[in-house]
Amino acid sequence: MHSDEPVRCTAWVRGKVQEVGFRWWTRARALEIGGLTGYTSNLGDGRVQVVAQGARHDCERLLHLLRGPGTPGRVSGVTEIWGATADRYEGFELR
Repeated sequence: MHSDEPVRCTAWVRGKVQEVGFRWWTRARALEIGGLTGYTSNLGDGRVQVVAQGARHDCERLLHLLRGPGTPGRVSGVTEIWGATADRYEGFELR
């Protein structure tokens, strides 16, 4: 995969990240970065899943923010996987 090709990053955020505005905050950060499409959703086990597609450096910026001190709630960890883009998304959605 060349560095200029779009990528897909799927991240799982652990901690106190549900019912604190985390998905809304994540969507707002993705829109501020620009060029990212995808979604964020709550999972049944208390984690939040974030799927972002776009330039690798934009996805890395979002991951940096997810791990940073300014998030709502309390993040105890973020795990991500990288791959080629898959589905086509319109904007960045809350699910």
